Amino acid sequence: MADSPATAASLAALIDHTILRPDATRDEVLAAAAEAAELGCASVCVSPVHLPLGERGVPVCTVVGFPSGAHSTATKSAEAELAAGAGASELDVVVHLGSAKAGAWDAVVADLASVRAVVPRPLVVKAILESAALTEDELVQACRCAEQAGCDFVKTSTGFSSAGGATVEAVRAMHAAVGGRLGVKASGGIRTTEQALAMVEAGATRIGTSATAAILAGLGPR
Repeated sequence: MADSPATAASLAALIDHTILRPDATRDEVLAAAAEAAELGCASVCVSPVHLPLGERGVPVCTVVGFPSGAHSTATKSAEAELAAGAGASELDVVVHLGSAKAGAWDAVVADLASVRAVVPRPLVVKAILESAALTEDELVQACRCAEQAGCDFVKTSTGFSSAGGATVEAVRAMHAAVGGRLGVKASGGIRTTEQALAMVEAGATRIGTSATAAILAGLGPR
């Protein structure tokens, strides 16, 4: 498993500072971007309606097919292409949960591959698997699909599912499934320093949270 970050600065570098509330205003989003830059976060994660953000001193992450994943493949690929053109360098794509639960793994791969095709590297694609709604076997297979489709990360959750958010057990299973070949993003309900560090210890290489400042405060001065 990963070594826990020793300082607030090293943990901040793993965090996608997130503001995905549907009622978030433009001013709130710009303030979140400024906070992410000041704290030294990996990115600021915003809804695509707020793109472009312009030069904010921090990479911009956005979401695709959010939050249900129940969008057509054509819609997801078009949304991803528009977001990349508007300045997003990281795209978190929601897997269609119905396909995963039905074992329609070819459809899962095709859905994610359609996004990868329109946002080639070095742009980053993260597959949101909604881990709390999957069995462990389904979660492992979904990770394999994300890898087959060319994704760079697998991600636990949207944070909007009634099934739940990130768990240490899910992160551990995902980390084992991708074997270091892909990153693992833990997201959904992470609000404390202890939770964030537990996720990193379990194998997370990225954290998605809106509680960044409070989490980093638990590690003392940067």
